[in-house]
Order: sequence, then structure tokens, then C-alpha cells
Amino acid sequence: MSGAAGCVGGSGNLAAGRWAGWKLLALGLLSATLVLAAGPAAGSMSREEKHQLGNQVLEMFDHAYSNYMEHAYPADELMPLTCHGRVRGQEPSRGDVDDALGKFSLTLIDTLDTLVVLNKTKEFEDAVKRVIKDVNLDNDIVVSVFETNIRVLGGLLGGHSMAIMLKEKSEHMQWYNGELLHMAKQLGYKLLPAFNTSSGLPYPRVNLKFGVSSPEARTGTETDTCTACAGTLILEFAALSRFTGTSIFEEYARKALDVLWEKRQRSSNLVGVTINIHTGDWVRKDSGVGAGIDSYYEYLLKAYVFQPPLLLDVHIHKPMLNARTWMDSLLAFFPGLQVLKGDIRPAIETHEMLYQVIKKHNFLPEAFTTDFRVHWAQHPLRPEFAESTYFLYKATGDPYYLEVGKTLIENLNKYARVPCGFAAMKDVRTGSHEDRMDSFFLAEMFKYLYLLFADKEDLVFDIEDYIFTTEAHLLPLWLSTANQTISKKNTTTEYTELDDSNFDWTCPNTQILFPNDPMYAQSIREPLKNVVDKNCPRGVTRVEESFGSGPKPPLRARDFMASNPEHLEILKKMGVSLIHLKDGRVQLVQHAIQAASSLDAEDGLRFMQEMIELSSQQQKEQQLPPRAVQIVSHPFFGRVVLTAGPAQFGMDLSKHLSGTRGFVATSKPYNGCSEVTNPEALKEKIALMQRGQCMFAEKARNIQKAGAIGGIVIDDNEGSSSDIAPLFQMAGDGKNTDDIIIPMLFLFNKEGNIILYAIQEYEAVEVLLSDKAKDRDLEMENLDQKSSENDSHNQRSEEETSTSLEHSLVSQDPDGRAGSDVTHLDLVPAVDANSNSISLSQQESCNSESQEASAIQETEHTELDSQPEEQSETGTDPNTDSNWDHNKIQPMESILADWNEDIEAFEMMEKDEL
Repeated sequence: MSGAAGCVGGSGNLAAGRWAGWKLLALGLLSATLVLAAGPAAGSMSREEKHQLGNQVLEMFDHAYSNYMEHAYPADELMPLTCHGRVRGQEPSRGDVDDALGKFSLTLIDTLDTLVVLNKTKEFEDAVKRVIKDVNLDNDIVVSVFETNIRVLGGLLGGHSMAIMLKEKSEHMQWYNGELLHMAKQLGYKLLPAFNTSSGLPYPRVNLKFGVSSPEARTGTETDTCTACAGTLILEFAALSRFTGTSIFEEYARKALDVLWEKRQRSSNLVGVTINIHTGDWVRKDSGVGAGIDSYYEYLLKAYVFQPPLLLDVHIHKPMLNARTWMDSLLAFFPGLQVLKGDIRPAIETHEMLYQVIKKHNFLPEAFTTDFRVHWAQHPLRPEFAESTYFLYKATGDPYYLEVGKTLIENLNKYARVPCGFAAMKDVRTGSHEDRMDSFFLAEMFKYLYLLFADKEDLVFDIEDYIFTTEAHLLPLWLSTANQTISKKNTTTEYTELDDSNFDWTCPNTQILFPNDPMYAQSIREPLKNVVDKNCPRGVTRVEESFGSGPKPPLRARDFMASNPEHLEILKKMGVSLIHLKDGRVQLVQHAIQAASSLDAEDGLRFMQEMIELSSQQQKEQQLPPRAVQIVSHPFFGRVVLTAGPAQFGMDLSKHLSGTRGFVATSKPYNGCSEVTNPEALKEKIALMQRGQCMFAEKARNIQKAGAIGGIVIDDNEGSSSDIAPLFQMAGDGKNTDDIIIPMLFLFNKEGNIILYAIQEYEAVEVLLSDKAKDRDLEMENLDQKSSENDSHNQRSEEETSTSLEHSLVSQDPDGRAGSDVTHLDLVPAVDANSNSISLSQQESCNSESQEASAIQETEHTELDSQPEEQSETGTDPNTDSNWDHNKIQPMESILADWNEDIEAFEMMEKDEL
């Protein structure tokens, strides 16, 4: 999802949620584009190099697009590891992710206008004919209203916009008679039943054939939707109304925006992430610019809730209270939005912070903490950062952003390119892949990268005449004044528009966007160069302290030491008591009524939530990390990487940087539970075995005795996949396993079959077992491509899932099947209206000289050598509130109500997934 290109400026405070920002967008489209300035030193990258990079983007697009058309079409998406199409219902369900798939050739529709941007007009004409001939929009399938709007409706409208442009300007598309627009109108009517709610907010899903109300629809029982889902409709729906003259689409989308604005939190003017579509009540009251809310801001141009460069979620009723301590990758669109409003400095800062994360991990993890550790390790090739890079370059002309774009191209080719396309990253830490290439990769990534390096004469039309939707589809700006179907009085709601005269409508002054100083942007970026570091980054604290109150910043959970008297005094002031339990745990209990003031009580609540988040992260870090199985022989050359489960015995691959490399061979017997009968085949090889019938350690000993240098155990549960199962750790047999010295890894059935298929197709298959994927052998691949053709359709490569969100499974059963859960932390403790408590144990922090508290499960008993003998005072003074600052006292009913709201929000956030 990406940003809208256009201008909005003036004196309004967008953080306050001014009506003005959405007023323009509610009319459908912005009426002017931002005149983007070419800054100084724009020629630092030669035109020849820019041209070469542009051609490289074209080649990469061809690789992805041709493989989709060859191996996947008419399926919705390409599975680039197994080289076939993803058809909904034929693959294991991925939950909400699959709601984008409607058996309507999603990737082709999403890519239509990209073909024109990349000057592939012949391919565009062929693609339009295919869509008209093959695509069926009347399927009995439940789809996401939001995804279908931005990808399919937007794709059809973008394709129509390009078709009529080409018909007018060139010899292409002379036969075109609005067929794509007719399909878009048909789809628009299929989405309208979703708006049949008492509030006007749409249902999150609709059945393309049966709507939402009939029994056959299998949907319509939902009560909640995300803010982005309800608020990211106006551009496409308004454009559909303007193109067709049918006002109903714009009216329904407009009403949904009205409701969201009316339901904002009045003191902060913030909106939450999830709302009840029937009552209009906020279900999740945290607010941010990331997942679930991102494109709402794009379509509203509402911004500036936080201080850059960190963009942390806050509570809508307490905007100074952090809702979580991590950020998600979807916020990468925000610097581009800041550019469109004209706020270049914060855009540079936020973009640079994100770029430092990318330089560490090659890609943006789906979520990362405020000290830049990986929170969720996946990366589905999202285009938002490329989008912001493009807008920053267009606004500044700073050649630095061309170098950033070059880095993005290199990383995609080096780490994501596979024989059948580009594969999403399953885990940025190991470099492993996922069998996934979303349609937005073709719709957005290549569009923004090509535009970054293209000169005006490289395009067949003037890009400034169009606005980008959130999916980067192109809608002509002349629609902003054509067929306006909304009168001054909005007849679909009880709300009346504000008059335009209340606001100053001007585009940002391009003369002051970027001072005539080549060092300006560099001076802004410089303090952020080392913000991402393996150690605790202290520079972040300064930014985070802006969220605190009073002359001294509040105590942060990561800095807390139970042995520090000053820290204990601060806890007491916040109403938090620390108790050393006999079983070695440290328990924190907060009573809001015992805090020195309402603000201190709020700080205490934040501290407790931070402690919960911190303990969750540390719990994950205690688990063994995933490992990588990398296929390095022809024709893979290291491009296919599988996430493997580790073993709690044998060689520790994290201590052997080179890993273990060798050709694979199947053990006989295949279960590896008795003496190997083909030792000559396994000698100096990596043995493949099937799970079951004996302990993992026994398998390892048998193949090690036969001379194997490593082992891979493949799950015998047919169809098991890392897409739907958590990481699996192989445990020992309860005995001393020091005699096992070879590395052992575990693959689920679907991923293991990739190696088995490769053995069938190729004479020899060589793999590398390591803690992290190594550099791809690009030189050998180039030589191989010159000497023979790639049999890419035989690459049956399926990828392992990241496990940063899930607890590991450790099997200790005699037959190796059933697993016992590694301790899984219940992060949200039971609370009542007056107190909150969590149990803690002391663990080392990233600063080796300090210790910080970490929440543990109440049923878990942890023995600690450093635990003090005496217990802290548990009693409290009933007259504690006499020390309150009476000027800051809130009524107790208000505090308790806020408390319950906070706890509900925290409970919801802990269940939240991207």
C-alpha cells in the first residue's frame, strides 16, 4: 500500500484531525500535483548509470511478470518457489492474507497500469484483452472489501485511465471502448452490499456473488473493521462515480469517512485502529500510522501524531501514553506522506531511521522494536519504503536517494530473486524465503523504482497529470473537477461540511522545501547514521523522552534494576510495589490509587505495559533461533533458502560461521531408527531422514556412525508447512548428547519435499546448513546461465515461516511425534479495577552491567542465584493520597474507567497480528 501523489497545504494542524485534509479527498481527488523541485547536486549519479538502473528495474519486472504469466496465470498470485499459481482453497489457508484472493487474476489486474509506466504498451494491450476475456467477477467467494477495492477496483480504473490515454495519444488501444470501466462498475455494485450497516461503515468482507446478507454469502456476521479498511475507499469509489456519472459509489464512501471523523476522540482528535461497524464504538483505542490505519492517513492526509523518527502507537484518549514498544513496516509510507504535505525535515529523519534498519537486515522486518531488534521477522516485499524514497528524491533532488534505490535493487536481486520470480522473506535474520509474491510487488515496487531513475522523456505520458492511489494505481487529476456528484449539503449523513473559506488552501512552496544547500539533508541524516546498533542505542532515549512529563523522563522498563533504590522509589511514586517471592520470582503490583498523582499513575501503567512487552521479547530470545537450509547447487545457486527448526544437541551452527555444506543423500532405512544400510551413500553427505518411530538423537547417532556430516529430519505429517505451524525444535533423549557432533535440522513436510523434488530432477543436490543464509553464488549462476537454460519450472521450493511471533515446539516423545510446549508467556496478567500485577525474574539486559526485570508466567518457578533474601515492604499507607498534587487529581471513577480502557486495549494488542 502506498501513498497518494498530490498537494495539500495551508495552516491547518493535521494532527488535530482538521476537516480540511479530508475535504479535498472526500471530493474524490486532489486538484493539483505537487511541483517537485530538483535539488542541488542532482547530477552526482550520471545519467548513464541512472539509465542502467532503470533498465535493470525493467529486467527485474520482466522476470517477475513473465514467470507469473507462464506459471501462475490465471491464478491470483505466483508461488515463486514451487513455480505455480496460488489458488484459494487449494493451498493451506493463510487466514486474512487470503482474503485478497478472489479467483479474478489479481496480479494481472493489479499490474495493468505498471505496464504502461514501464513503456510496455504492447504487453499492456495484450493484458487488457486477457482481463476482458478471462476474468470473472461473479465468483462465489468471500473477499476483503478493502483489498478488493485498492487492488482490483483500483487496478481496473488505473487500467482504464491508461487505456483512454493511449487511445488518445498513440496507435495503441484504438479498439478500446471502456470495457475495463464496465467491469469496474460491475465490481463496484458487488461491493456496495458491504455498506448495509446501521452506521454506514462497511463490513470487512463481502461475497462477490451473494453479498453479505443471504445464507449463501457465508459472511456478514462480523462486527468490527479496521480504520484503514473503512477509510480507504474514497479515491477509487469517487473516481468510479466521476468516470460513470453514477453518484452512489462516492456517496457511500463519503459517508464512511464522515462516520470515522465523527467518532474521533474529541480531546486528542485521534482515531483508533478498529471500530464496531454497527455501533461506531472503538474496539481498539490505540492510534498510529502503521497496520490497520496507514492508508486512512494517506487518503485523509491526516498526520503528525508522533515525533520523528520513531513512530510509536499511542492511545487515542491518552496521546502521551505509548500503546506498544514496536513499530511495523507499513509505516514506511509515512515519509512519502510527509513530503506531500511539504514537511521535508521529518520525512528525511523517518526515512533515514528506516534505511538504517534496512542496512542491518537487508529488508524491513514486519515489526521491529524501539531499539531496533526484530519483533516480527517476515518481509513480504512491501513497496512502502521505495515509495517514500521516490517522493523524497522528487522533492529534494538529493542523489543520496538514488543510491538508496540502488541498494533496494541490489538487495532484491541478491536475496529475494529466485528462478521463478521474487520470493518474500520468511525471516530476515536467516535470509530464508516464503513461497509468496504478492500482487502489490508488481503493482507498486517496480513502478516506484522505475520512476525513481526515469527521466521525463522516458515516460509515454506526464506522471504529474495523475494521482497515485494507495496501491499506486493512476487516476487522472481532471476527475477532481468532473461530474462532481456531492452537493454542499451531504445528503447521506447528518453532518454538514465546513466551508472552504475556513482554511488556507495552498500547496507547499517548492522554493523552501529544500534549501539551496547540498549539506542540508546530510546534516539531518547524520545523527541517525548509528541509531541502529547491536548494543542498546542510547540515542533513541532522547526521542522517546518527549513522551514523558515533568522535568525528568519517566523510568523505562528496559532501564529498571530491582537493586537500584532510586528506581524503587520511582516505582513507589507510580503506585508500583515490588515483592520478592520465596520461589525466586519478583512480582510487580500496581495500585493506581496509591500513585502520587494521576500523571504518576499513568506513568506506572506505561511502565507495566513496557515490562510486559519486554518480557515477551526476552521470552522469545530464550528460544533457540531458526536455522537455514540453503540449496546451493545448480540451478538454485543459493537463491532458495528454507527456514529450519534447530536441534538442542549436536553442532551449534551459530558458532560455525561457515556452516556445514554437502550433497544430500537419503538414509536407508528412511526413518533412521536403526543401523544405516547404505553407509557408502551417506559418507561425507548430509543425510535426509523421515520423522517418527524413534528419538531424534537416535537418528543423529545412526547417521553420524555411517559417516554423515549432517542430518535433515523431514516431517512425516503430509502437508505440514511452516506457513501454518510454529517452528519445531528437536529435543534430545534425556541422556547426555555430547557424543553427537554433527548438525541436525528439522523441515516440515512441504519444505522437505522441495529438496526431495530437487533430487528427482537433478543428478546431485548440494545444500548448506547454517544459522543464516550466505551470499548467493551469483558468479556461478551467471556462468551456468551462459552454458545452459534454467529449468526453473522444476524448482519445487517451498519456504519456512518466521517464528518470532510463536512459541517453539520441543518434541520429547519416544516416537518423535508429539511435542511439549516451551513455556509460553501469558503476557496480560489478571487485573481488577484498582490493581495490576505481573511476576518477574531478573535477567541480564543488553547492558551487561545492569539487570532488568522480566515478566514470567505465574505458574513458572525460576531459581536465581542473585536473588536477595529479604522481601520488600508490601504494606501501603492508607493516607498515601494525601501526598498527591491536588491540582492534578482526577476523580477516582475517571481513573478507574481509564484504567479499564487501558487494560482492554493492552489485552487486544497482545492478541493482535499484522
